[in-house]
Amino acid sequence: MGRKRVHIIVLAAVLAAVAVILPIVLMLHVSWVSALRREERNLRAFAEQGSSRAQLLYDEVRDALLALTKAEIVPCSTQHIALMREIVMNNTAINEIGYFKDGRLVCSSWGQVATTVTRAPVDYETADGIAVTVRVQPIVSHVKPMMALHFRDHNILVDPSLLADVATDTDTQLVIASEGGVLVAAHGDPDGHLVNSLLKQPRSGIDDDHIFAAARSKDWTAIAISSRERIAQTLSEERWLLLPVAGLMAASLVALITWLARRRLSPLGELELALRNREFVAHYQPIIDIETGICVGAEALARWRRPDGTAVRPDFFIPLAEENGLIGALTNQMVEAVIRDLASVLVADRSLHIALNLSAEDLVSGRVLAFIQQAIADTGIRTEQLWLEATERGFIDVEAARATIIEARRLGHSVAIDDFGTGYSSLQYLQRLPLDALKIDKAFVETIGRNAATSPVIGHIIDMAKTLDLHIVAEGIETEEQLAYLRERGVRFGQGWLFSKPLPAGEFVAFHRRRQHEYGPGPELIRRAIA
Repeated sequence: MGRKRVHIIVLAAVLAAVAVILPIVLMLHVSWVSALRREERNLRAFAEQGSSRAQLLYDEVRDALLALTKAEIVPCSTQHIALMREIVMNNTAINEIGYFKDGRLVCSSWGQVATTVTRAPVDYETADGIAVTVRVQPIVSHVKPMMALHFRDHNILVDPSLLADVATDTDTQLVIASEGGVLVAAHGDPDGHLVNSLLKQPRSGIDDDHIFAAARSKDWTAIAISSRERIAQTLSEERWLLLPVAGLMAASLVALITWLARRRLSPLGELELALRNREFVAHYQPIIDIETGICVGAEALARWRRPDGTAVRPDFFIPLAEENGLIGALTNQMVEAVIRDLASVLVADRSLHIALNLSAEDLVSGRVLAFIQQAIADTGIRTEQLWLEATERGFIDVEAARATIIEARRLGHSVAIDDFGTGYSSLQYLQRLPLDALKIDKAFVETIGRNAATSPVIGHIIDMAKTLDLHIVAEGIETEEQLAYLRERGVRFGQGWLFSKPLPAGEFVAFHRRRQHEYGPGPELIRRAIA
């Protein structure tokens, strides 16, 4: 205890010294990042305007070509030429319209064509079937090179510079390209090497000389580019203004570090004393079979109530225990609490299981497996009735976690990944780990029915779990709408306040029996075969 106190004091002193310098460096970095993001937002807005304008002009030309194709008029008749001329007059984007027969221009919106003009080679074709030639030199109107769009027998010439005709800063260049990366128009004089690179792989970012942002519409890609010097010019004017703010931050950080150091000493001492006095108890969050309504188990959750009756939040004492090597002792007390609270119920109902949360330390070391085996010996509890849950933090050391999971499943435990989607896991991790179940974090369940950026994520998680043949447990179910969505997507198990809050042991037993009476006894859960 004394050694830890000294370490905390020394660390606080070092941090206080660093806090004098850090705010200045941090403020400069923050200002740079802020200026960069602001410029990227501006460029992205220009790019979006460019792609939208290109799409709009393209749609106008496409509609005109379709209208000409559908018109039941004798080709190159007076009525036909008048119609082509009318379309040119009413569409500012269209410079000229021509009618081809057997690959030769017969007439245009200017009238009959006496000279021989053949159709230009096609550079690419759009998804709508419109053939595009990026550069065509009109022979009839003798203007600057045009872009030609051809559909069946009609051809429309468009000034490509109109596609990039977006109001931008004087130092901003804008590039318009087809969806397939064919350069069509450019505003300003962008760097050719950079443009070629961005056309191959449209993206937003920064290099040694430029800042750039890309945007796409259905048929077009727009890239806005500006000089990196613009950010440096903005920062040079702001740096001296930031110094007083950095000084204030330094003073605030020193005060905060001092306060945290003092506060950190007291809770740690309380936690160690609470473990010695066995002040921790288990509450049980029921797990429900969504299809049948049966209570098939519960997740054991640690609760700390001080002798004076005040409760301490788990999100405070669990990280504290993990940081100070006390989490193993806390896990042991939770295992003992489950056996003490529910041994008779688990023996009487073999379909019931209790999920125990493992820390990252336990998942790496695997030492808790031997402790559980020793604790349940002679109790009649089956290993299969104790599920093990590990959060994504525990899978940083994948190989160590894999070894622990394999041993746990050999002993008969089912293993689930908890709070999936909030940590480090990826599909690659899941494929390498022999898991039985995946628990969807309540943060994703809460997005059901909301127009949130993360709303589609839960569907992807469910599909991924099904692909990997994992049982799915949804956490934090609070509304009937969420339950209906999960049931429709084939999620089998759920927990949350819609069913019940976490309950003390006696109340959980009563809840379980009431559910059995209402919905009937639950079938024994079938574990997946151990590989």
